Amino acid sequence: MLNDEIRYLILRELEHDPRLSQRKLAESLGVSVGKTNYCLRALVNRGLVKVKNFRRSGNKLAYAYQLTPRGIADKARVTRRFLQIKQKEYETLQIEIEELRREVAGPERSDASR
Repeated sequence: MLNDEIRYLILRELEHDPRLSQRKLAESLGVSVGKTNYCLRALVNRGLVKVKNFRRSGNKLAYAYQLTPRGIADKARVTRRFLQIKQKEYETLQIEIEELRREVAGPERSDASR
């Protein structure tokens, strides 16, 4: 359930805003709060994220998710892998787009030559 993409996205979001709630994190990732909680626990268990308690106004208990040095190193590794995957997807998509352009342009060219 915790693949490179979701791990990268969670680490990126937490690095940007450590006080992000699980609900807001889930919304930004487009996944359920339950899956977000599961993934955060996995990151904590792997030693990539540390959880700190803090108090918000209204005495509600909240958490700050801090990337550990190991988490920062892991984010760098997973970012490189994620970038490679996205570059490959982009290249594949460019080829598909070019094929579709040729397909769409093909009948027009043959009609124009008549």
